Amino acid sequence: MTATTSTTVANLRDLGGTPLAGGRTVRSGLVLRSAALDRLDLDADPAMAALGLRTVIDLRSDAERADHPDRIPEGARLLVRDVLADKISEARMPAAAQLKDLLADPVVAEEHLGDGKAQALFGSVYRSFVTTASAHAAYRTLLTEAADPQAGPLLFHCTAGKDRTGWGATVLLSLLGADDETLMAEYLSVNPAVKAAFAPMIEGFTAAGGDPDIALALIGVFPSYLEAGLDELYLRFGSMEKYVREGLKVPDETVEALRARLVA
Repeated sequence: MTATTSTTVANLRDLGGTPLAGGRTVRSGLVLRSAALDRLDLDADPAMAALGLRTVIDLRSDAERADHPDRIPEGARLLVRDVLADKISEARMPAAAQLKDLLADPVVAEEHLGDGKAQALFGSVYRSFVTTASAHAAYRTLLTEAADPQAGPLLFHCTAGKDRTGWGATVLLSLLGADDETLMAEYLSVNPAVKAAFAPMIEGFTAAGGDPDIALALIGVFPSYLEAGLDELYLRFGSMEKYVREGLKVPDETVEALRARLVA
């Protein structure tokens, strides 16, 4: 997978080119991931215009979408699938917008996110990708749409394009035949782009006396986050294929269509 240069969309990456089993790769230009599209400007961004997007899947919450609504290319479909709807409604985590607010006050951040609380929070979030109905519905849509030739080119995203989007990329690439090392490398590869995008927030937080480790735990991605989700997946389902079939309710024929369409 390679980063794609865009002047108005952060953390844009094409799943194409990712190495798969048997020396095969993912076809380019069909499935892409990114941060939110609230600043998309096709007139000023020829790279994005050239993609010819036909489907956008927004994995964010209602609050996130209200604060920063997507700008969708003309003619593209927008599918809203809130991954965290069930987890937020159960009051077990603050919305992403509230997490950002925590970084405005180092004292509050230390109380809510210090002493390993941030890492525990993200572990809980990743486990919810495996356990909640809202996450199942969102990732079922991603796989179903990615398997449909009429839906592509397709782009899926959350706010920063790292957690909800990272899990979606992991599931999809695993089904296509990427090995564990490739999955983790791709998952972690977004860190430079994400840290660059949030650099002013991190700098402001640390300048006000905040613990930089708290900011990085919130802004970046770490192996332990993805491992928490995968551990939950293997505990409950035993394999990625069973998670997709029994948890996401994606039929085997859809998975076969996904592979036929995306594996080069």
